[in-house]
Amino acid sequence: MKNTSIVLLFNLLLSFSACGQSEKPSESKTNNKFEVVKTEEEWKAQLSPLEYDVLRNEGTERAFTGKYVDWKKAGTFTCNACKNPLFESKTKFKSGTGWPSFYDYIKGNVIEKEDNTYGWNRIEVECSKCGSHLGHVFNDGPEPTGLRYCINSVSLDFMEEE
Repeated sequence: MKNTSIVLLFNLLLSFSACGQSEKPSESKTNNKFEVVKTEEEWKAQLSPLEYDVLRNEGTERAFTGKYVDWKKAGTFTCNACKNPLFESKTKFKSGTGWPSFYDYIKGNVIEKEDNTYGWNRIEVECSKCGSHLGHVFNDGPEPTGLRYCINSVSLDFMEEE
C-alpha cells in the first residue's frame, strides 16, 4: 500500500510539472530573424519581471496561478509581447494541468521546436512574430487534433469578440 501511494504521488507531481520547467539558461533571441526584434533592455522595459522570465528566458509560471486558466470569454488570445494572434477561444479546453490549454493554434502564428533541455523530450511553442516562449505542446489533448498546447497565461493577452 505504501509503495502504491508513493507511485501515485510521483505521478501526480509529474503531471503538475508537465507544462512546467526549471529555469533555462538565457539564450538571446534578438539575433533571430523575427518580424519584431528588440534588445533585451527594450523587452525588460516593456515586460514585468515574470513576463520577461517566461517570454524571453523560457521560464514557467506556477500552475493554477495564471489569469487565463479558467477564462471563458469568446475572443482571441494574442502574444503578450507583440500582440500576434495565437489561439481562438473556441479551441481552449480545461486540461486540469494548471495552465491554459488549447487543441489548436492560428496557422502560421506559432512555431514548434524541439526542446531537450534537462533530458526532457518536448516540443516548445514560440510566437512566430517575436520568438517569445509560450509553453509546450503534448499529444494528450482532445479531438479533433489530439494535441494539448499548454501555454503560460503570462505569455498571453486577450482580445474579446465584439
